Amino acid sequence: MSAGLDNLKHIVVLMMENRSFDHMLGALKAQDARIDGLTGNESNPDTTGALVKVQPLADYQGQLDPDPDHHFPGVDLQLFGGTQGNGRVANMQGFVKSYYQQQRNVGQSQKIMYYFTPEKLPVLTKLATQFALFNGWFCSIPGPTVCNRAFAHYGTSFGQVGMDIFYWKAPPLSIYERVLLAKRTAKIYYYDGPSSTIEIVNLLKRQSQIFATFDQFLADCQSGNLPDYSFVEPNYSDHDGDGGAEIASDQHPDHNIQAGEIFISQVYNAIFDNPNLWKSTALLITYDEHGGIYDHVVPPPCKPDGFEASPQNTGTGASFKFDRLGVRVPAILVSPWVRKGTVIPGPYEPGGRTFEHASIPRTVTKFILRDTDPSTLPAQDAQNFLNATVREQAADTFLDLLTDQMQPDNDIPYFHFK
Repeated sequence: MSAGLDNLKHIVVLMMENRSFDHMLGALKAQDARIDGLTGNESNPDTTGALVKVQPLADYQGQLDPDPDHHFPGVDLQLFGGTQGNGRVANMQGFVKSYYQQQRNVGQSQKIMYYFTPEKLPVLTKLATQFALFNGWFCSIPGPTVCNRAFAHYGTSFGQVGMDIFYWKAPPLSIYERVLLAKRTAKIYYYDGPSSTIEIVNLLKRQSQIFATFDQFLADCQSGNLPDYSFVEPNYSDHDGDGGAEIASDQHPDHNIQAGEIFISQVYNAIFDNPNLWKSTALLITYDEHGGIYDHVVPPPCKPDGFEASPQNTGTGASFKFDRLGVRVPAILVSPWVRKGTVIPGPYEPGGRTFEHASIPRTVTKFILRDTDPSTLPAQDAQNFLNATVREQAADTFLDLLTDQMQPDNDIPYFHFK
């Protein structure tokens, strides 16, 4: 093992909402050709037949209202451009057509091709260029939030492709239950009551053991008492809190992107502010799905999930066998043990790798297993502990990115917001 892995004690995952890789980080290709971003020539046809090129005109708020479609039928149109039938090939040519259906406004539909310039996203950009950026991290399903977040928690969505907050009685266990079986610690840090309700109902079985507030996350970072595994949620809604009015920080369209930048910096700074924690923590920042926003990389096929969604559930007239991934999303691994400026090539590049949300429980389980002998557990617990889903077993892991050399603190970014 590397020195970075030897020193690792905590894995933290921060999952934001509904933005694609190209939309947030595609402009970085101009600075670093290794990054599989935008050349400026990528385009989609609109409903008049005109080609609409990507443009660096994305703004913090006000452009993506109404919310772009990211349910299964809408994503199907985005990926395949409206073609149907056997043998069709994804071409990423249906994003403008899909957004047009939300308002029947040609001008508004073209805004789905807008992307951010690096200076507008100083936090995400700096972390992406300082640490490890994944060219090939895809959401697990070409669909919306809940089913994709389920893959981060369970390595499956139990056959769901929509927003059902479902309940499944049989194994597999969530990654949190598996961590607890190993006599280790895990927490979902939620921002407030409304944000915690987005999670799958199954997780509430261990609510008292695995749920804590974001304020507790900040306190645990300060005291150095983070659990072995943490999953952090942003604020999903504008509302009045104890300290006054608060705005959503999840970056879901059309919430303010800057509020999300501040939230990302809070999580990062809280870990960095504790020197011992900083040296022993790997922080993964990613997004649950693309939110209907353009990305140019065709999602690759994947190991079938073992479930099948019926044509009625997909809403497309065809079943889905969970045999291909959803749209690419930003993903950054932050650790002082990551080599500065690391770019992990994607599936269509030489030496490329494919990651998805099932990589999260796969990586956490592998990390916990290094110090846990399942044979020491009661037989049923040992079986449940090892009972990963097909997709999770096939998923790539990311802790091999931790090296023997630690980046010096005087070269590490720190973020200040008024």
